[in-house]
Amino acid sequence: MADDRKILRALLDRAGTTYAEQAGIGLKDTPAPLYRLLVLSVLLSTRIRADIAVDAARALADAGMGTPAKMRAASWQDRVDPLGRASYKRYDESTATALGEGADLLHREYGDDLRRLRDRAEGDATRVREALTAFPRLGPVGADIFCREVQDVWPSLRPAIDRKALDGARRVGLPADARELARLAPGPALAPVAAALVRVALDRSLADEVRGTA
Repeated sequence: MADDRKILRALLDRAGTTYAEQAGIGLKDTPAPLYRLLVLSVLLSTRIRADIAVDAARALADAGMGTPAKMRAASWQDRVDPLGRASYKRYDESTATALGEGADLLHREYGDDLRRLRDRAEGDATRVREALTAFPRLGPVGADIFCREVQDVWPSLRPAIDRKALDGARRVGLPADARELARLAPGPALAPVAAALVRVALDRSLADEVRGTA
């Protein structure tokens, strides 16, 4: 147990920045940052480097598309351009379409407020994930990303430590059990733990560094 906590501390020291933080999203339980996290989750769902997806999410917000209303008001080309500037080029055109359709869906079903999705699902993690997959280009992987990142502001989803994060736990020698990992966490926040586990699942050299230091 002591060794597990030491590994987890080393992991958080090196990789404990959430993807939302990396994208400049000050995540809280209000509509705009929740929407920006949804966009980030869509971008992270494709087969593209996470850093590029994060840069693309930031570029869209910097271009004024940080709310669903602004995303709907933007033209398709308005969406394509910042994606291209962020090197999100393999998927820029189809993603621009998906983001417009997703903003329409969010307005039609939830009045531009993702908290209504959570409330309609009664905070149930399985139902929240299922509802999220209705957004274009999100799918189960994107729903997992959103839930991992939002769990500290939507605590009914905790512990949102999914298969990819558990792969990371195995790689650094931590228990591959979500509740056990939550017990090992040095504080109440689990989103940084989940993000760090995903990073070592994707980066063997980072995992080796963590194990070597701990």
